[in-house]
Amino acid sequence: MTSKHQLRIASAQYDISELHNWQEYVSKIKQWVNDAVEHNSQMLLFPEYYSMELVSLFDAATRKDLQKQLFALQTLHDDFLTLYQELAQKHQLLIQAGTFPVLQEKQTFHNRAYLFYPDGHYEFQDKLQMTRFENEQWQITAGEEIKVFDTDYGKIAINVCYDSEFPLIARKQVEMGANLILAPSCTDTLAGYHRVRIGCQARALENQCYVVQSPTVGNAPWSEAVDVNIGAAAIYTPVDYDFPDDGILAMGELNQAQWVYADLDLQSIEKIRTTGQVFNYRDWDGQFRL
Repeated sequence: MTSKHQLRIASAQYDISELHNWQEYVSKIKQWVNDAVEHNSQMLLFPEYYSMELVSLFDAATRKDLQKQLFALQTLHDDFLTLYQELAQKHQLLIQAGTFPVLQEKQTFHNRAYLFYPDGHYEFQDKLQMTRFENEQWQITAGEEIKVFDTDYGKIAINVCYDSEFPLIARKQVEMGANLILAPSCTDTLAGYHRVRIGCQARALENQCYVVQSPTVGNAPWSEAVDVNIGAAAIYTPVDYDFPDDGILAMGELNQAQWVYADLDLQSIEKIRTTGQVFNYRDWDGQFRL
């Protein structure tokens, strides 16, 4: 497909709400999307596990049981997909709709990041590295495939939260052609947020690419899974000519519900990899072998 190099991206600092019905969720998401559209956004990024606010639609026993809520969410999975398909088509956007836990054949779940296209089709990247909470308490299991996605803006990739802290995942994706990595995240401590932030910035530095982080924010005392949410959305860049000296193109106010916007020039990634002060991307393998 023809590549457009200029891209306005919106990254959500998304507040977890207690909802009363499905239509309330639809109205909330439509308002978020409309706000981004009014700011001329062409790609939207939502956070990891922001879909867990849908658990508030179930009874108290389900809310308090980590396994019950995962199975209950499957009753909303098709509606979730349809909603974002319709919004992507209506507004002619790319929407990375955070993550949704999806039931697998062996009665396990993958933490799935869907990417919705303007023509209505969608693709996905499953989270590859599980946190202790996912492994030990929630029984969310790891995906197996590292992917990149073809878009009108070139190839993009997704690192789901903890995945951003493992350099070989992003390295494989940029070697497959990605100049932009989306990082939906969900962290319940300031340290957790900074781990993901540092990972995102490091991936942008070493691969000389854009990395965009989107976190959940706010408190949801009714939830066993996303009760505390801390973070700030940001767009990270290479640290070199024509890029910010600190590698931060835009960043939101910590823990405030808001969109964070930035204009990206994806063509500049190819340029900086060949004309920069340093050649992190080219020199990945280096001349030394341990």
